[in-house]
This record gives sequence, C-alpha cells and structure tokens, in this order.
Amino acid sequence: MSSRFVKDHGLTARMTLTMFVLGLLFVTVIVAFIAIVDSYGLALIIGLVGLGIVWYQWWNSDKTALKAMRARVVAPHEAPELHAIIDRLCVMADMPKPTVAISYTDLPNAFATGRSPSHSAVCVTTGILDRLTLDELEGVLAHELSHVAHRDVMVMSLASSAAIITGMLMRGSQYGALGMFGRRDGNSAIPAWLLIMLVSIVVYAASFVAIKLLSRYRELAADRAGAFLTGKPSALASALTKITGEIASIPQRDLRQAQPMNAFFIAPAVSGVSWRTLTATHPSLEQRLEQLAKVATELGRPMGGDFTSGTGV
Repeated sequence: MSSRFVKDHGLTARMTLTMFVLGLLFVTVIVAFIAIVDSYGLALIIGLVGLGIVWYQWWNSDKTALKAMRARVVAPHEAPELHAIIDRLCVMADMPKPTVAISYTDLPNAFATGRSPSHSAVCVTTGILDRLTLDELEGVLAHELSHVAHRDVMVMSLASSAAIITGMLMRGSQYGALGMFGRRDGNSAIPAWLLIMLVSIVVYAASFVAIKLLSRYRELAADRAGAFLTGKPSALASALTKITGEIASIPQRDLRQAQPMNAFFIAPAVSGVSWRTLTATHPSLEQRLEQLAKVATELGRPMGGDFTSGTGV
C-alpha cells in the first residue's frame, strides 16, 4: 500500500542495500562457523536460531519497542488531541491509523515502530506533549508516520537483529574459551573460539556501520516527507530545536536508560557529545534545519527565526 508521503528513492536504495549486506553477513557467519567448527549440525542450529530471532524481531517489533519504553496504548477519549492529529495526518497521507501510545517519561521524544503500515505504533512521551505546541507536535507525528509509510522502521527492526545474533556468537565463543570448542588442527592451530569471536566482531562492525548510515539518512527522509505533508516545515524545525535543547537538561541516568531506543527516536537521547561522528544515529541538528529551510523555500513559505543556526524562535 502506497501513501501520499513524498517518495525517496535514495532511502529505498539504502534500505535494499542494508538488507542485502546484512543477509550476506549472516550467510558469511554460517559458512565461517562451518569452516571453523567443522560441524554442519551446529551451524544449522545457529542459523535456525538466528532466523528465529529475525522473525521474532519482525513480528513483535511494535510490542517490543513499546515495552522497552514502558509505554501504554491510549484510546481516543484518553488523549483526544493526540488522536485527532494522527487521524488527520493519516487521512492526508492515505494510510492506516497506527496504534497510539504514550510513554510516561519527562524525556521529550517520539518514535514509530511496527512490521507494516497495518501493524504499527506511534509513541510520544509525556515530556514532548508538555513542551510542544499542537503545530510542532503535528510536525513530529508526520515525521514518525512517514517512517511507517516508507517502511524503514521495519528495516531498522530487522537490522537490529544482527547485533543480537553476533552478540550471541561472541558470548558463545567465550564459553568456547572455557573448553566448549577445542583447537582446529592440533596444538599449533588457532583456537576455534578465538576465530569465532574475530569473525563475529568483524560482522558486528560491518552491520553497525550499515545500520548507522541508514539511520541517519532515514531521519532526513522523514523530516522532508513530514514537512511536505503538513506544509509546515517551520513547525518541525521549531520542534527539533526545542527537543534538542530540552534533552540537554534531562538527567544523565534517564538518558542512559533510553539510549537503546536512540535509532528509533526523532532525536537521540544524548547530551554533551558531537553528533558528527560515525556512531551517530541521527544527522546533526544543523543539517536537519538546513534541509527544512530548503523545503520551506520549495513550498514558498520561508521559515521565520534563525533555525539554521539551531536558535529558532
């Protein structure tokens, strides 16, 4: 099912490449495991467990993410304004309405999750509801709904399985160090557990880079698509500026607790570090505001305030 969100062929290409790379890495791990341990049976078990994890992540991605944020699904009478905005955006975008949830935390943020537009959820925190105007909230929700429509949230959910699988292999190799796996060819050979750990580290690093690069691009694609849908890029720019500034005031303990969800948030739960690094899950605020300024120009609605410097009013 297509939507009225602006299509992004660059995003589609990156999602396809990411899934291809992760699939290739998965096959590489299984083949390497067979070569190192010399056991087709054990490799088959590892492969089936890996596929099971991927399926579980895909099928339960919405429930898992909401549980991680201790979010509660809310009915229209419990959050009428929130539901009204999402209803209006879904009609504008011609897409199914997702499950609506609220996470009761002061951290100002929002995220979307789910395996398809028909099985998805959008969650906002009480922190973001308390701080944003209705227009700003609409911009954030349009951003999140575009993730669902573009299906990049599904790809991110599947991609996160790579970290789980390689983490399991690295832990398994630690057991091998205690004698589960012996040496390959006598005393002179490199221990099997060490080879497994090295392969897992390489695979994890490659998948880590692929996921981060996709994560940053998809945020720019969602900003653009959401801004074109609402026709109010300045509202999203104002929301991003507010959220980024407010996150800096959140206690570090709360930020650390939320950081596993960073790749899904509209803005990462980090403070006091540069986002212009390889490990960043999001593009810099400046880059996002510059893009929104270009969208505003295309729409013939120049943004007010000095948003491109991150100090919009």
